[in-house]
Amino acid sequence: MPETNRIEYKSSLTKDLNLEKEVVAFLNYREGGLIYVGIDKTGKVLGVKDADGDALKIKDRIKNNIQPSAMGLFDVVAEEREGKDLPNGQASIIKIIVASGSEKPYFKKKYGMTEKGCFIRVGTAAEPMPQAMIDKLFASRTRNSIGKIKAHRQDLSFEQLRIYYEEKKKPLNKQFKKNLELLTEDGSLNYAGYLLADENNVSIKVAKYSGQNRVDLIENNEYGFCSQIKATKSVLDKIDLENRTAATITSKERKEQRLWNAIALREAIINAFVHNDYTREIPPKFEICADRIEITSAGSLPEGLSKEEFFEGYSIPRNKELMRIYKDLEMVEQLGSGIPRILETYGKECFQFSENFLRMVFPAIEQVRKEFGTVSERIRKEFGSEVAKTFEIIAEQPDLSAQQIADKMGKSARSIEKYIAKLKAFGAIERKGPKLGGYWQINELNK
Repeated sequence: MPETNRIEYKSSLTKDLNLEKEVVAFLNYREGGLIYVGIDKTGKVLGVKDADGDALKIKDRIKNNIQPSAMGLFDVVAEEREGKDLPNGQASIIKIIVASGSEKPYFKKKYGMTEKGCFIRVGTAAEPMPQAMIDKLFASRTRNSIGKIKAHRQDLSFEQLRIYYEEKKKPLNKQFKKNLELLTEDGSLNYAGYLLADENNVSIKVAKYSGQNRVDLIENNEYGFCSQIKATKSVLDKIDLENRTAATITSKERKEQRLWNAIALREAIINAFVHNDYTREIPPKFEICADRIEITSAGSLPEGLSKEEFFEGYSIPRNKELMRIYKDLEMVEQLGSGIPRILETYGKECFQFSENFLRMVFPAIEQVRKEFGTVSERIRKEFGSEVAKTFEIIAEQPDLSAQQIADKMGKSARSIEKYIAKLKAFGAIERKGPKLGGYWQINELNK
């Protein structure tokens, strides 16, 4: 495709290539953009000789030659492209993904906040930014960010963060607080550092309810008060455990399917952590109901980002310090990839926007919603409310024993065993595995 307001082609990476100018222009542009190195202005693929080496040079130039810091706002990836005139019919190119920054105006460090240093994308070109625009953007620059807020505690340790970086073979040196932008301009630990420290006062909860509403709370798990990375991994593990496999048995075959799409769910959880507005001191919230999972984060869309741009994958990272670290630890792949991944399975209607919050609602597969609607009601009409309640508990926690169900319902184990026998005869449930260590499978009932 030709160059556009969001796409720029560069034939090669040379010393006189003003790469920083193009990056600055996209950082200052409300939609960000893409820069391809190894493609000429006509769109012809030329390739680069050393994609990995050039990618490292690009990262170093963006890191050292642009202010404010663009770390966490860009990705540099190597890709293979086909071309008729290329050796073997393909060549390596470099794609630079640049997000719109929240600390505009960005500028080339060499020239400062002047018309020689500040650029904005206009059509297919990076144009000098008028001084009046520079002054206006600087006056309205976002100052209330987690990178600028001083942590109320300065006696913080980061052993958990060190371990996670070592696992990725990226050991932290003595300057890691500065390198990861965990310090304010005066050298104090900022709120990003507070969130990533071994101990903090941020509570991260995963609540679980037995039915379709928030009346009967059966679990309230706490994963907070630790490094945000550790909390994220704990929530991912918990939700993955809850994402059980449901089976449908028909006369022809047995079909198994997880209640929720695992890739979309992972993206949503990480997005909630990375893009939450922590300046409000409200952490993300995770709730599991019988028929859905709800993930709520503080703060609606960032200023300058419309719903249409949000769904198309344009990215304005709210917390670039967190984004950078999640990328370092390979918990985030590319900027702007999360929402499109979610939309591959779930529609736009799953996103609920308000003035102060963004909520993502992921319905379980149709079979499960049917279980807690039509099937549960059929059981209630056939056997009464006690048997229906037993079914609902088993559907929520299929590994419970009869005694555990009895304890929840305040009944005897003998009564529960009678209810279970009725459910088995009705075809609603089926035992898998031994009495100890097995589980109940929920079956789809014939109409």
